Amino acid sequence: MSVESVARQYAHATFDVARRQDRVDAVGKDVTAIAALVAAHPELQHVFAAPIIPPRKKRALVEALLTAAGEMTSEAKQLLLMLADRDRLMIVGQIAEAYTARRMAADRSVNAEIRTASPLDESQKATLARALSAATGRTVTVSNRVDPTVVGGAVARVGSLVFDGSVARQIQRMRQRLLAEA
Repeated sequence: MSVESVARQYAHATFDVARRQDRVDAVGKDVTAIAALVAAHPELQHVFAAPIIPPRKKRALVEALLTAAGEMTSEAKQLLLMLADRDRLMIVGQIAEAYTARRMAADRSVNAEIRTASPLDESQKATLARALSAATGRTVTVSNRVDPTVVGGAVARVGSLVFDGSVARQIQRMRQRLLAEA
């Protein structure tokens, strides 16, 4: 079984428990914070990934981290302790990503990356978010990336869908039509 598949299983199980407790957002915040902590400390990543360190020592480290962390949901604590016991702490980042994806799927929301030649202001982002929401039937959160190769217009990637309304794409289509007619 692949690491992504294992991470997805842990994330979905944690999500289901959090949903029954009506704590989906709080648990998601904690799991994301844990993943960020691990990502920010290469030495912690090394310890979690080292097969020579026994799971009981990793669990002791996790317990110390949880004590130092203070307030955290019981679901996130249980997840971390279970990962320590099963020597799978190294996949906490993938679990956080899978949890976020599961939460977005449950909320029928999706992220969209909009590439434009110049930065979009907030009203333009809101307009694009509404249009993409209507096209996809989901709530869309827009992020903007400046890409000078777009020339003008925009290219929107929503999951695996790409909406290309760029001037560069229109020029390419026009060129293809002209070459086909020649």
